[in-house]
Amino acid sequence: MSENVTPYKDSKLGKKEQVTRMFDTISGKYDGLNRVISFGIDVKWRKKVVRMIRDIEPDTVLDIATGTGDLAINLAQTGAKKIVGLDISTGMLEIGKRKVAEKGLENTIEMVLGDSEDLPFDNNSFDAVTVAFGVRNFENLEKGLAEICRVLRPGGRFVILETSVPTKTPYKQGYNLYTKHILPLIGKIFSKDRSAYAYLSESASVFPHGEKLNNILAKIGFIKVKHHPQTLGVATIYVASK
Repeated sequence: MSENVTPYKDSKLGKKEQVTRMFDTISGKYDGLNRVISFGIDVKWRKKVVRMIRDIEPDTVLDIATGTGDLAINLAQTGAKKIVGLDISTGMLEIGKRKVAEKGLENTIEMVLGDSEDLPFDNNSFDAVTVAFGVRNFENLEKGLAEICRVLRPGGRFVILETSVPTKTPYKQGYNLYTKHILPLIGKIFSKDRSAYAYLSESASVFPHGEKLNNILAKIGFIKVKHHPQTLGVATIYVASK
């Protein structure tokens, strides 16, 4: 299991409540900061996720921890008739709803306030489920993954895009320098919330990635679990079925 890192060390709130507060706080700057922090490479990673989902020609897709809806909007390219973007932050969802409206996708994409660990959907509801940069924010990782397994139809596809830590020198050292010192500084300058971006890097550093996450997915009940490191290992795409 991942270490339960929280955004605000002096807060008595649980991780779920702290994460909600954090994303509400940084929602207005989130999209721009993502482009700066990842040097725009996150756009390329999301395109790969979309291709993996498009391959199964889904009718229904659930994007968990959808944030401001970037991946949910991109998933419209799969031809799915119904896409649900779910997030726990009202601030992020409000921005996402505006972006969906601007794209004229209101009839395809529904943005829903909800908890990834208590999904408001029936069993076997979706042909595909995605989570981009969200599973490390789950308060209870296994509970959240079990909920995803429950709502995914048999034979459906589950794709995770998540940060990971490079293991080879000198990339590992460079990554540590960037995430521990430069990323929180960028976050403070742009969002005035240094804690938020310190949390994002710290949570990534302790989150189980690679084979460790593969094993957790298999334990939950997923099958055909594979992982694909991206860009020297700074992110990883996981693909599984039910």
